[in-house]
Amino acid sequence: MKLSVIIVNYNVKYYIHQCLLSVMKATEGVDTEIFVVDNHSKDGSVEYLRGLFKKINVVSSNQNLGFARANNVAIRRATGDYLLLLNPDTIVGENTIRESIDFMDSHPQAGALGVRMLHTDGTNAPESRRGLPTPMTAFYKMVGLCSRYPTNKRFGHYYMGYLPWDEASEIEVISGAYFFARKTAVDQIGMLDKDFFMYGEDIDLSYRMLKGGWQNWYIPSVILHYKGESTQKSSFKYVHVFYDAMLIFFRKHYGHLAFWISIPVKTAVYFKAFFALIKMQSLRVKKALGFFSPKRSHDLEYLFIGSRKALNKCRQLANDKGLTMDFFEGNNNTLPNGHLDLLDHISPDIQTYIVYDTNAYTYDEIFSIFAREPHPNVLIGTYSINTNMIITDEEVLL
Repeated sequence: MKLSVIIVNYNVKYYIHQCLLSVMKATEGVDTEIFVVDNHSKDGSVEYLRGLFKKINVVSSNQNLGFARANNVAIRRATGDYLLLLNPDTIVGENTIRESIDFMDSHPQAGALGVRMLHTDGTNAPESRRGLPTPMTAFYKMVGLCSRYPTNKRFGHYYMGYLPWDEASEIEVISGAYFFARKTAVDQIGMLDKDFFMYGEDIDLSYRMLKGGWQNWYIPSVILHYKGESTQKSSFKYVHVFYDAMLIFFRKHYGHLAFWISIPVKTAVYFKAFFALIKMQSLRVKKALGFFSPKRSHDLEYLFIGSRKALNKCRQLANDKGLTMDFFEGNNNTLPNGHLDLLDHISPDIQTYIVYDTNAYTYDEIFSIFAREPHPNVLIGTYSINTNMIITDEEVLL
């Protein structure tokens, strides 16, 4: 077996459905086994996925194991030369997995690699390349020097913003959204640390990979990461879990440091968590008092590009949902620049989802078009005639 793909799911059955379709395209011709470990979802994910994907190993946990323990369940069963730990709220480009395999095959010292992750507006996700959160690197991030000087090798080391996006580079930390690892390396250094329930386990695994004598790499192959569809990032639990993970990592790997070094870092973590909670509570109060209102439906538009058959089905879906949507027939041959040739129909002041027919354009083509000319109000949406679903980072329409 060449590859074992492992995806942990929690209440995002439609997003993981799309993710799995992209993985199956990306692994054509590759000897692959796929594991989905469901963390006791309440949305019928297990029955839904087992009904659709007969050849996928769906493991149904009777409790929420967290990200690390759930991945370990599948790692123990995996037989592939390589492991791909993948988030369910991702779409994998058609060439990404094969390029990952080719790179690892030709770099025997590479223990793991990550890829170029895109936000839904086509911009690069900075967490695609990260440095180890040493006490000083973490401190620069906490006090804002990283964001102030992103390309500085000292202050911007947390996101390694000085590295080129279009070239393979050695990095230190690989994102858990797409963590492609050599199985023998994981067998040597050990699986994910179960002390991390969510967040931080990818940093810990990356660090142990380096300490084990392996290299971590970034390659410019592309995926889309919706970033957190299975996580309620506005909850107090999120703040607690996220910042507690930072402290777990610090205690595990830097607990031996002198008191005068550890105190400032711990203080910065507590202050960051405190202000995050204050900001969250303030937003809740504003909503309760009516001073904050969500984006109105007429401030959100859609533009569909695809085949005539998909266009007709998507038009019916738009009518059923009351969407404001324009329709354009096209594919990668007749409209190779996609929505970039239709900018006259897109208002830069209104958030617009460009809904691409995924049978008319490959995922790689969609990503390339968006990355060429990103705009904060122009976001990726997808439509598949096979599922009759419009999927965006905010919603699933079916």
